[in-house]
Amino acid sequence: MARPGTAQPRLASGTAMLEGAAVAMLSVVVVLFLALPIIGVLDKAFRNADFLDSVSSAAATDALRLSAITTAISLALIIGLGTPLAYVLARSRFPGYQVIDTLVDLPMVLPPAVGGLGLLMAFGRRGLIGGWLDDAGIELAFTTTAVIMAQTFVASPLYIRAAKAGFESVSAELEDVSYTLGMSRTRTFLRVAVPLARPSLLAGAVMAWARALGEFGATIMFAGSIQGRTQTLSLAIYRSLETGLDVPLALSAVLILVSFAVLIVFRILARRSAVYI
Repeated sequence: MARPGTAQPRLASGTAMLEGAAVAMLSVVVVLFLALPIIGVLDKAFRNADFLDSVSSAAATDALRLSAITTAISLALIIGLGTPLAYVLARSRFPGYQVIDTLVDLPMVLPPAVGGLGLLMAFGRRGLIGGWLDDAGIELAFTTTAVIMAQTFVASPLYIRAAKAGFESVSAELEDVSYTLGMSRTRTFLRVAVPLARPSLLAGAVMAWARALGEFGATIMFAGSIQGRTQTLSLAIYRSLETGLDVPLALSAVLILVSFAVLIVFRILARRSAVYI
C-alpha cells in the first residue's frame, strides 16, 4: 500500500518528463530546420564532379577576392567608427539621444534594397551630396567603394548595438577610479572600458562581418554587379544562376564553410577573452 503523499511527487515527475520530452522534440525540429538547407547545399555541391572547376573559375575567384577585401575594410571602418559611438550612447544622455539611438537601429529593419536606394539618392551623381562629389571628381556609385559603403551601412548596427551593450555592462565606477588615478579619458577607454567589454565587441564584430559578407540588396542597388569591381560572392551566386546550379552551389558551399569557420574562431576568441578578463 502506497504511503500518503507519494502519488503527487510521482505525478509531478511524470509531467516534468513529458515537458522535457516536448521541449527536446521542438528543439530537434528547429535544429533540423536550420541544418537541412545547409546540409542540402553542401551535399549537392560536393557531389558535383566539377566542384573545383566551379570555385576556381575567373568569376568565382574575382568574387572571393573582392568579398574578402571589401568585408575586411568594412569591418575595420565599423569597428573604428562604431566603437566610439557605442561608448557615447552607453555612457551619455543628451538632447536627441533617442533619435540617434533609433537611427542606428534603422538599417536593421529596413529592406536592404531601400538602404541601397538611399545610398544612391545620397551619394549618386544626382544625390544630395553626390553632385558636389562629382564636381570634385569623386565617383562613388557603382564602384568598389560603393560596395564597402553598402556593407558598412547594413552591418554597422549589429556591431554598435553589441558594443553598446558591452560598455553598459562595464561599471562606471571602475572608470571613475581610473580618473582618480590620473589616467586620461582616452587611456581609461582603451585600458579599462574596451578590455572589459571585449567579449561583446568580438561578438558584434563577427556578426557585422557575417552580415557584410552576405550583403546583397543594398550592394546591387548602389554598386551594381560588375565582375572584378563590384560583384561580391553573394552577387556572383545570384548571377551564376542564369547558367545552371553547379556554380552557385559551389560558391554557396564556399560561403557556408568560410562563414562557419570564422564564426567558430570568433566564438573561441570571445570565450578566451571572457576567461582572461
